[in-house]
Amino acid sequence: MQILNRAMIFAACVVLACSAARAGTRVWQPSPGHTQVPIWPGAVPDAQPVPGPEYAETSKGLIGGKPVVSVHNVSQPTMTVYRPTVKNTGVAVVVFPGGGFEILAMDLEGTEVCDWLTSNGITCVLLKYRVPSLPYDWHCKCRPDGLAQSTLPLEDAQRTMGLVRLHAAEWGIDPHKIGVLGFSAGGFLMAEISTKFQRRLYAPVDAADKLSCRPDFAVGVYPGHLWAGGEAWKLNPNLRVTRETPPTFLVQAEDDNVDGVNQSVAYYIQLENAGVPVEMHLYTQGGHAFGLRPTKLPITQWPRLVETWLKTIGMLPPQASQTD
Repeated sequence: MQILNRAMIFAACVVLACSAARAGTRVWQPSPGHTQVPIWPGAVPDAQPVPGPEYAETSKGLIGGKPVVSVHNVSQPTMTVYRPTVKNTGVAVVVFPGGGFEILAMDLEGTEVCDWLTSNGITCVLLKYRVPSLPYDWHCKCRPDGLAQSTLPLEDAQRTMGLVRLHAAEWGIDPHKIGVLGFSAGGFLMAEISTKFQRRLYAPVDAADKLSCRPDFAVGVYPGHLWAGGEAWKLNPNLRVTRETPPTFLVQAEDDNVDGVNQSVAYYIQLENAGVPVEMHLYTQGGHAFGLRPTKLPITQWPRLVETWLKTIGMLPPQASQTD
């Protein structure tokens, strides 16, 4: 069944790629006033072929009353810096959109997140990490048991954290207040960089790679691939939680039929056992991939909870939130 599912995913990706080729390739660009910057000065490490050029696609289905813009076949990762629109708090967040390591939900879990963060005085760094649309274990180097290990995206995340610290003074950022926020597969990337920051997965390139890539805090929204399965709440063995894992905030819905609430629960238990400050919010309803788009369901108020949490862990001053 697992092999069949992967084959179906690959077939769907091929169809999407062919459709895009017929319709003409549209490349994602940030809003005016913002520029994508390549995170690698030369060739990307461990480069892999992709089935076609990078392109953006707008969904026909709606989430929160709006379509979703997804980006496919990313082979040249970039970051886009969004400066605060109110008084700068010195806090920065690197955002990892989700998409199953096949696509990136670039607005729902990217630019819309940056709009919220910058309205609270937080610098947002949106990472467009590598997501070749090929079978899952092809580019993630999954273990034989099928549990994820997102090698290429993690290289991009480590590199980006170093770049943000390198440019901290220039961008008005406190180098000790840089966190990460990830959705779905991006939530797994959040956990990976929170537990795999001791060494880079690639050969150092420049001064940015000499700086720590450990996040100072981490937020996971409907994270995936964290639970190893079974009744013992075992964590994905690719993750090694220690006391050095950063303070973490988790939110997920019990009716999440994509990744399931067990993902957050398994990670929470390991964080708690290691003595890492962790806060988790579970809701009965909400499903998966709701982003920040408000609905009648209480779970879509999670950004307010994050704002409060950032104050309690000393990242934001009490007056920083503009939406309380």
